[in-house]
Amino acid sequence: MSRLKEQYKNEIVDAMIKKFGYKNTMEVPKLDKIVINMGVGEAKDNAKLLDSAIADLEKITGQKAVVCKAKKSVANFKLREGMSIGCKVTLRGEKMYEFADRLINLALPRVRDFRGVNPNAFDGRGNYALGIKEQLIFPEIEYDKIDKVRGMDVIFVTTAKTDEEARELLRQFNMPFTK
Repeated sequence: MSRLKEQYKNEIVDAMIKKFGYKNTMEVPKLDKIVINMGVGEAKDNAKLLDSAIADLEKITGQKAVVCKAKKSVANFKLREGMSIGCKVTLRGEKMYEFADRLINLALPRVRDFRGVNPNAFDGRGNYALGIKEQLIFPEIEYDKIDKVRGMDVIFVTTAKTDEEARELLRQFNMPFTK
């Protein structure tokens, strides 16, 4: 069992019950899934770029990535419906906690000029979105082997009803929010 999941079971549930006054441990919000999404707009011209993005995403998450296709045609972007324009991975269970642990404790501190993540990037229903500018912050990616620096979106989906509950849950996971 991952260290973060162990911490959730032992300490975080108690802290959340104390702060929000839940009557039952099943009321305590938990991490449902983490979705990592990488948009590769240049893939419409060069399919090899999408392949390398998928390889990077699979290396980072340890799980097979799914190709995302365009839902609509957009003439201004020279984009037709059905073209491959990105990839995503949905992590649940053990791999989800493993990835969250690596992101919070290894990857985020490696960001240049890092002052913390935005505490207001919640969607109103207890989900948190985090944008990462480069895949190099993950230790699995070798600097010499990348062809292009790409960013990605990491979305933490929780069972929390409000943003305040979700913010406290992520704070308990040691998410480095700015003050």
